[in-house]
Amino acid sequence: MESGLSTHAVSVEQALLGQHGPLRSEEARRSEACPLPSPAMDHRMLLAASAAGFLTGAGLLIVIGAQNAFVLRQGLQRRHVGLVVAVCALSDIALILCGVAGIGALVHTWPELLQTLRFGAAAFIGWYGLMAARRAWLGTSALVPSAEDGNSRRRVLLAALAFTFLNPHVYLDTMVLVGSVSTGYPGIAQWAFGLGACAASVTWFATLGFGARLLQSIFRNPQAWRVLDGGIAIIMLALCVLLLSGVEQISS
Repeated sequence: MESGLSTHAVSVEQALLGQHGPLRSEEARRSEACPLPSPAMDHRMLLAASAAGFLTGAGLLIVIGAQNAFVLRQGLQRRHVGLVVAVCALSDIALILCGVAGIGALVHTWPELLQTLRFGAAAFIGWYGLMAARRAWLGTSALVPSAEDGNSRRRVLLAALAFTFLNPHVYLDTMVLVGSVSTGYPGIAQWAFGLGACAASVTWFATLGFGARLLQSIFRNPQAWRVLDGGIAIIMLALCVLLLSGVEQISS
């Protein structure tokens, strides 16, 4: 009797093994075909996304524009450089993160807002260009801040904010373009891309503002300042004309 029960138990066990064996082998084949991502693979993906974000941000920032000309001039004159760099970099970071979060899609739904910003930016940039032209004509710039500039911290802050937020392109570049490209990366890699773009902004503005002092030996010559202010005037007035003429089709 006991021998019969043991024989029956062995046969049942073999039957169960015969049923689940193929299932286990099938699961093993599936796991081999679709392996789970390893931590090393995740790290490589995040690094690649961060590097792509850094290069994208750098490509958008390293251009001749009103904001960069303003930061360069403040750096050369050593006037509130830390404040200017912080305002420009932190503003970019806030806009980039908004774009990655998906808020950039709202920009296309409010074309009237971009048009208003366009005319406001044209007025401000045109005025700044005329002031630069006046400095170039009179040769009034210098490396050493004058006495009346000692209390200009508020004016410099307002100018940095105006150059940043009155420019319609800053919203298209950071919120729309960077935000759109970031959607090509899954999950947390999307935020890694955005952080890479933020790092590019901090690196660029810090280099432009604090690195400008390396050119001070050149700008001890008053004629160099006149050339710089003349170039800034041309850039500002050209941007003003482009904004007013609608050549760049900001709302499209």
